[in-house]
Amino acid sequence: MYLNTIRAANGSRKKSKRVGRGIGSTLGKTCGRGHKGQKSRSGGFHKVGFEGGQMPLQRRLPKLGFTSRIKKYSAEVTLYEVSSLEAEVVDLKTLVSFNLIPALTKKVKIIKSGEISKSIVVKGLNVTAGAKASIEAAGGKVEE
Repeated sequence: MYLNTIRAANGSRKKSKRVGRGIGSTLGKTCGRGHKGQKSRSGGFHKVGFEGGQMPLQRRLPKLGFTSRIKKYSAEVTLYEVSSLEAEVVDLKTLVSFNLIPALTKKVKIIKSGEISKSIVVKGLNVTAGAKASIEAAGGKVEE
């Protein structure tokens, strides 16, 4: 193989339209734009979604979705994350100090995802039923 023999793969490079080159090219005179109308003129395009003055679809449809204002102040922590902490008492301040939750958080729920083997005391946090059973099975306790 030599540098002068390298070519692009067949079909990978499409030839560009050569417009305005006579009747035989099928792109002569109007250059494939048809006759008259906004799209036939130079610069004859509007912004995306413009429907000729009619109320556009994205403005006709209702707004969907919801952003919870509580979400900023609440968080979830898994059993796996709690078991990796080097603390016997787990509360809001402990979780913030270990960077498991943001400082703004006011409500935390411990969910059962993963296993826990060491004994811990959970204070002032919400705990799911499965997580509570796992904590108590490991010798810990949940205080509310």
